[in-house]
Amino acid sequence: MKLVSILKGDDTKLGIIVNEKVYDLSGAAEAAGIQHFPDTMAQFLKEFESNMKTAIQLQQQISEGKLNINGNALNNASLAAPVPHPTSCRDGYAFRQHVAAARRNRRVEMIPEFDEYPIFYFTNHNAIQGPGDIFCMPDHFEKLDFELEVAVVIGKKGMNIKAADADKYIAGYMIMNDMSARTLQMEEMKLNLGPAKGKDFSTVIGPYLVTPDELEPYKIAPKANHTGNNYNLKMTCKVNGVQVSEGNMGDMDWTFAEIIERCAYGVNILPGDVIGSGTVGTGCFLELNGTGLLNNPDYKPQWLKDGDVVEMEITGLGVLKNTIRKVQSDFSILKLKKKAV
Repeated sequence: MKLVSILKGDDTKLGIIVNEKVYDLSGAAEAAGIQHFPDTMAQFLKEFESNMKTAIQLQQQISEGKLNINGNALNNASLAAPVPHPTSCRDGYAFRQHVAAARRNRRVEMIPEFDEYPIFYFTNHNAIQGPGDIFCMPDHFEKLDFELEVAVVIGKKGMNIKAADADKYIAGYMIMNDMSARTLQMEEMKLNLGPAKGKDFSTVIGPYLVTPDELEPYKIAPKANHTGNNYNLKMTCKVNGVQVSEGNMGDMDWTFAEIIERCAYGVNILPGDVIGSGTVGTGCFLELNGTGLLNNPDYKPQWLKDGDVVEMEITGLGVLKNTIRKVQSDFSILKLKKKAV
């Protein structure tokens, strides 16, 4: 099942995709005589398992033309982030290829702790965006970057969850673009804290939430000595129509189940929590530029610019398309730095 959040003015409504059309799911429930069905993604996720049973029935009825409702063509639909207001947003560090390449490009050895435990950081869950324009301040354009990732959304509350059970807590999968302002990020991380301002302005998810059953045909074994579901899903990113990145979700070293195990240690994870995978190998300009310069001193680095169109595609998860827009402002936090006394 593919679930979406449909833009309705300043609000969003829960939708479902059936035969390349988007339907208001609560409207479908009303047409079927079902009262008080959730009309937002947040409400739907709070009772995900029971609501899914009803949604499956409604999907079948829509597909068979048994409900007196109309859908809008998917390519004409106004979509927000599938989970417009997550309860939290964490981002992991699951792909060894990306970590190793980034460290090699900085001429430092691979950090052995990567293979010992999965890590994550919290980012700004109030800066979640979906398809469409991404507005960035001038300082963000100092080495503005995309990051090609997969994300999951949690569908039920839990604490101290073992990896062997953790996949049961996943409501669905989405594409994630973890936008990054590299100059801000690298400056603040010199102080061994962050990432913060280099990340908190935009995290993009979408275009829809895909329930785990749809990915069953792509399921593969996890890496050796790891636990949890893994999927053979091709991942690509294009900038202005030119492919710059290609990887595969199957290359995740740490599974989402293992990341969830760590996230839920001593604390509740909640319906509506979003968790990213971390960047796939070749999945950002920081890595691509570093590799290019390592191999060729004359390599010309590339960063995102005003007007650039970023298209991320993952098998089974759709295409997430955004246009980068520059806010016209002379306000700069980079210029507020104090000089050393």
